[in-house]
Amino acid sequence: MKGTRKILVALDASLHLVHEGIRLAGEEKSWLTVLKVLPPYEGELHLTGIKNIRDVIDGESEQLSQEVKNIARSERTLIKTRIEQGEIDRKIVEVAREERCDLIVMGRQKVGFWQRITGRNIVEKVIGLAHCPVYVVGA
Repeated sequence: MKGTRKILVALDASLHLVHEGIRLAGEEKSWLTVLKVLPPYEGELHLTGIKNIRDVIDGESEQLSQEVKNIARSERTLIKTRIEQGEIDRKIVEVAREERCDLIVMGRQKVGFWQRITGRNIVEKVIGLAHCPVYVVGA
């Protein structure tokens, strides 16, 4: 990916994309930002049965940030991490613009018939909204 200066890795459920982002960033001597988007919470927090839901969410976010930092340390690279909340596809594109990224790296999703019909494939939505190329990594 010639001329890539900034790469945004949009994390899915696993951290394998971090390694792919590091590989791409190393080849191009690019800056790397890792993003995890939490879906917006739409409900009554007191009905969840968890007294401090914000503490649980923040704890998971901190754990993810630490795991990414550990990978960065083991790979001897610098990675900026961001954890955001919102509509996943729109937030990925928004952060890519804010960070002035030249490439977005995402994992391929398993898309079923119903997702195709309803248009709920996040990767396809990001491709349609993004201002830069989207590199989709298979599992």
